[in-house]
Amino acid sequence: MPDYLDDLRLAHVLADAADAGTMARFKALDLKVETKPDMTPVSEADKAAEELIRGQLQRARPRDAILGEEYGVEGTGPRRWVIDPIDGTKNYVRGVPVWATLISLMEAGETGFQPVVGVVSAPALGRRWWAAKGHGAYSGRSLSAATRLRVSQVSKLSDASFAYSSLGGWEERGRLNGFLDLTRAVWRTRAYGDFWPYMMVAEGAIDMCAEPELSLWDMAATAIVVTEAGGTFTGLDGRPGPHSGNAAASNGILHDELLDHLNQRY
Repeated sequence: MPDYLDDLRLAHVLADAADAGTMARFKALDLKVETKPDMTPVSEADKAAEELIRGQLQRARPRDAILGEEYGVEGTGPRRWVIDPIDGTKNYVRGVPVWATLISLMEAGETGFQPVVGVVSAPALGRRWWAAKGHGAYSGRSLSAATRLRVSQVSKLSDASFAYSSLGGWEERGRLNGFLDLTRAVWRTRAYGDFWPYMMVAEGAIDMCAEPELSLWDMAATAIVVTEAGGTFTGLDGRPGPHSGNAAASNGILHDELLDHLNQRY
């Protein structure tokens, strides 16, 4: 089995370059922000970060395909880099430090493309998380200064901490009642949002999280960090990996109960 460590090192180099650019424009008074057709914002920093990452990948991995949030897919083949230049753009444009660049390498296999490398870099928080298939998940300032991540061992919903992004998406999809039942059953809820709750699941700081609507670039990097930390990452349909258009992540022990609640429709 490939060890993917060269790809992981490259992903860190890409994240370093992206962090320098995004931090340079964070809280800039002249930051330009547009509205995309889906009514979500995109800043000049989103576009510049993706262009930078694409350019470096084209030089370092010219045979690999690239899929990014801002510029779509380029190339074909069994290896595909998936990029979200700024996950949490709404936070970024308002000066909230909870945003990150997500970089993942996905590789074709019997069950389709699956993430084999993931880096989640949140420079405004001073945090970075990463994983490579078969090598575990880590957090730290560099590959040589890192702490291995492990999910929690909480086994009862009444002792569990659950994180989410917002209520609106659950209501729009007819899942609000099950969602609210879950919030009543757990010990604690917090709406951290975006990439952060998945990283906290991987760290064991919280026990589960979920979102009702996501794109592949939102999930590819976070999925492998969670699973390499010993957790479970699926869609709300229970399908493993980042392909269901939504996500549920947990320490694994509580996953069935998490899905049972979120799939209630009444």
